[in-house]
Amino acid sequence: MAGPYTLPPGAGTRLRRPRRLRHTGRLRRRLRHRRAPASAPATTASPAKDGPAGEQLVLRWRKTGGIAGLGGPGSLPDFSLYSSGRAVAASQSGPTEYRLKPEALRRLLDEARAAGLARSHAVGPGGVADAITVVVSMDGATTRIIQPETQSGPEGRFLKRLDPAGWPASDLTGKPAPYKAEKTAVLAGPTTGSATVKTWPLEPLGKGVQVAGAVCTVAPAAKAPATNPDTAWRSGGRTYSVRLRPLLPAESSCQDVK
Repeated sequence: MAGPYTLPPGAGTRLRRPRRLRHTGRLRRRLRHRRAPASAPATTASPAKDGPAGEQLVLRWRKTGGIAGLGGPGSLPDFSLYSSGRAVAASQSGPTEYRLKPEALRRLLDEARAAGLARSHAVGPGGVADAITVVVSMDGATTRIIQPETQSGPEGRFLKRLDPAGWPASDLTGKPAPYKAEKTAVLAGPTTGSATVKTWPLEPLGKGVQVAGAVCTVAPAAKAPATNPDTAWRSGGRTYSVRLRPLLPAESSCQDVK
């Protein structure tokens, strides 16, 4: 009977596969062992680490204490520095924005760590009533510099480097400019006998959350009316004193206001 295997003359009992089937088998083995071309790895879009959506706070200081009670709850920090090189400093005319070049940012942070600001500790005399204290936050550590004007150690000396008004122009990407917040925290509290009362035009002041000793809501900075201690605001049948605290980079809600 004819079949796929034949016995050629002189082959003894060994069976041989016909040439056509041998070629087909080799082709199948080559196809089975051939590797599929590597596909390109999947990518997902993400904000740049140091872009506006991804910048992180890397160093901050604020002045607290004194008879006037500086740096109270809800106040704007004196200085905030971000991973993008952006710095925001409080001033009499409003917060000012600076932009450090990458190499200048790295140098400043290295100097801050060398001055000991990346480990929690206190410098200066303790137990001084109403003492002015500079509180520096960096790398998860908090440094308290008590009576900074009298401190000659590395922490006290380095504070001068954290005054952006003294930064050389060669360290900056451009000129300082007013900081323009997209949103502002509206902090409402008891009235202080204000002579002028106005109607609050935005979200009811009483429907916020308790933050920094006040009821806090968030409003677009461009829509919030100017406020001052001499003006009270009527909202939801009650009268409040109102102060505005612009939200800084990396802040988005009332929970970020401390």
